[in-house]
Amino acid sequence: MEEIHCLSCKRRVTNVKGTTRFICPSCGKYEIVRCTSCRETAIRYICPECRFSGPN
Repeated sequence: MEEIHCLSCKRRVTNVKGTTRFICPSCGKYEIVRCTSCRETAIRYICPECRFSGPN
């Protein structure tokens, strides 16, 4: 099984409740993975494919 990590903090989030995964809203090519902690505190992420940053 592939390990999944938060794009912002790099913590392992495989099977962690509250984790979200979505396709980059700008390029539509990269899957963004966010842990609950980074989502709740609005920690910035940057898409490695197109450099889009969020949350906005």
